[in-house]
Amino acid sequence: MNQTITDIKTEISKVLVGQEKMVEGLLAGLLCRGHILLEGVPGLAKTTAVNALAKSLGLGFKRVQFTPDLLPSDIIGTEIYDPSSNSFKIKKGPVFTNLLLADEINRAPAKVQSALLEVMQERQVTIGDESFKIDPPFLVMATQNPVEQEGAYELPEAQLDRFMMKVVVGYNTKEEELEIARRVANNSFESIEQVATVEDLNRIADEVMQVHLDPEIEAYIVELVMATRNPKAYGLEEIASYIEFGASPRASIDMYKASRAIAYLKGKDYVSPIEIAYIAKEILRHRVILSYEAQAEDVTQDQIIEKILAAVPIP
Repeated sequence: MNQTITDIKTEISKVLVGQEKMVEGLLAGLLCRGHILLEGVPGLAKTTAVNALAKSLGLGFKRVQFTPDLLPSDIIGTEIYDPSSNSFKIKKGPVFTNLLLADEINRAPAKVQSALLEVMQERQVTIGDESFKIDPPFLVMATQNPVEQEGAYELPEAQLDRFMMKVVVGYNTKEEELEIARRVANNSFESIEQVATVEDLNRIADEVMQVHLDPEIEAYIVELVMATRNPKAYGLEEIASYIEFGASPRASIDMYKASRAIAYLKGKDYVSPIEIAYIAKEILRHRVILSYEAQAEDVTQDQIIEKILAAVPIP
């Protein structure tokens, strides 16, 4: 593994116990210029993880707590009147940073959620008549509570599709939980040091681009995405009625990019089917839209993806 990546993980582990998949997802998002959606109950160190990542890289970090009364201008900024100059000035919002944590994004209504669409896709913000570019690197890490909790809004499909990966964050193991309790009770968390720069990050991102994908692996990626759209063609008649809409072309693009990043993080210079299977759920679970029948029968996206992985021939 690249020494810089090892150093970053070491720094994050000073304040974060376990949650390896979440950390890999954040690093992959940074290296691939993608955004990450984390879903999990409160208290699983999601904020701690992204804050630690920002400190280890010396990047700007801002956090927005989404609430039902939040306005789009609270995120992107607004024009304010300056009486001394008798003119309007631009007050930039928290989106002008490197790592933006949108905490509990599904607590705010669709108008506020959609305020992130332009900046996530175009890396720019329009305030009044002016457009402002967001300086790279830029990563939106959004967290959401499970949708069955009270007071939550489901994210629009168009916004979900902007996220490279949706990582479901689970509870720690018994051993990890004990370690967390000890560290908190004894206040034994270490301070995080900056171990890399933006230049280091850009260099690593260039190296990720050199990770080899065999044509058969490229075809495998497309086959998996196609199977979400036309499962009957892959002998998956039993799940065809459960899928309202399959994954978008962004799924193929993001799986292509993310598989290289994951292979690189694991110290490999090529992508194998193992990396594809490792990230398939994270890439696809928020892009496969379930039918009413699937919801009525408690069928999940993960179950559908597992069947697709089992049905599509491995190269």
